[in-house]
Amino acid sequence: MLEELTRYLDSVVARDPSPRSRWEVLLYPGVWALGLHRVAHWLFEAELYFMARLVNHISRFLTAIDIHPGAKIGRNFFIDHGFVVIGETSIIGDNVTMYQGSTLGGTNPTNGVGGKRHPTIGDDVIISLGAAVLGPLMVGKGSRIGANAVVNKDVPEGATMVGIPAKSTLVEVKSETQNFVPYGTPCSERFDPATQKLELLQCEMLAMQGRLAQLLEERDAKPAKVASPRKRSGTKQA
Repeated sequence: MLEELTRYLDSVVARDPSPRSRWEVLLYPGVWALGLHRVAHWLFEAELYFMARLVNHISRFLTAIDIHPGAKIGRNFFIDHGFVVIGETSIIGDNVTMYQGSTLGGTNPTNGVGGKRHPTIGDDVIISLGAAVLGPLMVGKGSRIGANAVVNKDVPEGATMVGIPAKSTLVEVKSETQNFVPYGTPCSERFDPATQKLELLQCEMLAMQGRLAQLLEERDAKPAKVASPRKRSGTKQA
C-alpha cells in the first residue's frame, strides 16, 4: 500500500510543478477526495448506500469536490484544485487529470430507465477548467478537453476539443505534444486553432495570387503573339 501511495504521489508531482515534496501533495483536496471516494465506492459496492452517501457528503464538505460513490475511477487520478463534479455512472481510466470547475455530467433518460448516463473517460485524458462532458459518451485515450468546452459527442483518441459544442481542432497528439500539457492545450501560437486557421487562409490566398498572376501573364502574352504577324505582313506590302 505504501508503494502504491508513493507511486500515486509521484504521478501528481509529475503533473503539478508547485509541490516541493510528497508530503505537500498529501494536503491537496483532490487527493483527499480520491481517498474518501475509494471508501465510499467500497461501501456502495457493498450496497451500504446510506453510509456511502455519508462519506460522500463528508468528502464534499471538506474538499468542495463531489464524486458520486458509484463512479468507477482508475489509477493515478488527479484533481487539480477542486470544485469538480463526477456523476454516478462515470467511468474514468488511468492517469486522468481534471482541473477546477470541470464536470462529468449525465443526461436525463426519456424512457425512465437510469442505465449509463455519464461519460466514460479513457486513459491519459486531460479535462481543463470549466469543461463539461455530458452524457454516456466515450472520450478516447490521450485526448484533451479545452477550457469551458461542452462535449456532447464521442471524442476520438488523441483529439483536442474546444468550443460550445466542442469540436476537434487541428492539434494532433504527436511527438512534441504527447507529454503532459497543463490545462490540456499547448500554450503556443503554433498550436492555437485561430492562428492555424489564419495560416491556412494565408496559404490559400498566396496560392490564389500566384494563379492569378499566371493567368494575367498568359493573357498579356496572347496579344503580342497575334500582333507580330500583322507587323511583318505590313512591311512586305510597303
